[in-house]
Amino acid sequence: MQQIVRRGTGSAVRLRRAMVVLASASGNTVPAIARLVQGDEDAVRGVIHRFNETGMASLDPQWAGGRPRLISPEGEAFIVATATTRPEKLEQPFTRWSLRKLVTYLAKNPSRVVRVGRERLRQFLHKHDITFQRTKTWKETNDPDRDAKLARIEHVTNRGSAQGLVDTSSVRLRPRLRGC
Repeated sequence: MQQIVRRGTGSAVRLRRAMVVLASASGNTVPAIARLVQGDEDAVRGVIHRFNETGMASLDPQWAGGRPRLISPEGEAFIVATATTRPEKLEQPFTRWSLRKLVTYLAKNPSRVVRVGRERLRQFLHKHDITFQRTKTWKETNDPDRDAKLARIEHVTNRGSAQGLVDTSSVRLRPRLRGC
């Protein structure tokens, strides 16, 4: 414990708690220790009691970690699967997802409801490298095999990149706005 106090490196919380315990072991009173560490007397008593109960482990801070996760890993996988599926396949009346449309769809989905905010959804999508680039120009086609061709392109790029066979980073399947 003296090494923790002498070094003064590491966690400030751990250092301060070690100082409290050392001062208590040397016979100082709680008010004197509170003045020494510029803290509250009740907090000093709490540190001393925790040290008596659990020993050295009481010096390490036990952070709560914030609000508990509301979305399970299965829910996150469902979000990613939905975001990578074309909206037309899910019987939605648009060609590309937006954050707002995807949040609404996930909240009202009949098979599985996932309640997520737009910012948290954006973080999930960024984590999985999924972007919704807004189409600048688009020409509809009257090709009767359009859906089959699109499905084949998606199948090849998803399967190939999953197996490490196809480098899809240079493939551009989305139309780009070109200058004249």
